[in-house]
Amino acid sequence: MHGVQTIDFHQHFWPEQLIDALARRERPPLLRGSTLEVPDEGASEVDLGAHDLRARLALMDEHGIDVSVVSLAPTLGIASLEADEAAALVSAYEQGILELASASSGRIVPLAAGKDVEGFAGACIGAPDLLELDRGRATQFDELERRGAFLFVHPGPGSARNDRPLWWPAVVEYTAQMQAAYAAWLAEGAERWPGLRVVFAILAGGGPFQLERLQSRGVSGREIMHENVFFDTASYGRRALELCMSTFGVGQLLFGTDAPVLDPAPALDSIRGFGEAVADTLCRQNPARLLARSS
Repeated sequence: MHGVQTIDFHQHFWPEQLIDALARRERPPLLRGSTLEVPDEGASEVDLGAHDLRARLALMDEHGIDVSVVSLAPTLGIASLEADEAAALVSAYEQGILELASASSGRIVPLAAGKDVEGFAGACIGAPDLLELDRGRATQFDELERRGAFLFVHPGPGSARNDRPLWWPAVVEYTAQMQAAYAAWLAEGAERWPGLRVVFAILAGGGPFQLERLQSRGVSGREIMHENVFFDTASYGRRALELCMSTFGVGQLLFGTDAPVLDPAPALDSIRGFGEAVADTLCRQNPARLLARSS
């Protein structure tokens, strides 16, 4: 089982340039030591050691992960900043992550955080951005489609409220964002960019679970089955994956962990529990198809 090549399609990595830029900031998003402050979501502790290249490769080796696709999580709230502030942080990330990718012997595959996708396998955007297809994203999507690159849709910032438990943004708000983004792509994006491969993080927040409800409102199965729409499995286990595979088969699912935010072990155990053929498809064949076309 562990001989199957494993490509993790959902990891996050902060290069030193980005960490330094966040530490110099006076308003969120910012770092104070190992405390991250994010607009609207408040403060949390982060393990900055997990963003060292040797530590990351060691983590991958520990779990048998050969290649990691890494992105700058839109949950940091960079997109909500003034243009010059956002550009500075995006530049720090992109410059640093390309250097790390070069030093990793191909094991780190970075995604762009800005609209320029030259040199990247694809681009990562926040789910709310997919609800505004006519506000500056169309040109980027055109370029991604032209280059054979892909789009990775990830939750954007949540909100912090004193009357909500700490898990509320990640479990409730992020999944709601992802379902809305997936629905927006079905409603407009898939027809407008039929050749653009789109990967929805965290199973589109459970978007595939809503297909029967869509059908109850007159949306046919043919309208929602798109060969260029994929779902990353991060944070979900056997029950959710069984439901997705019974709907789409195994061809539209990609293995992801959300490391270092989450421990990769449960995600790997869930996928490998389906047997070597399924693990090979989700961990190697499907992600390799996307990466091959974007190279």
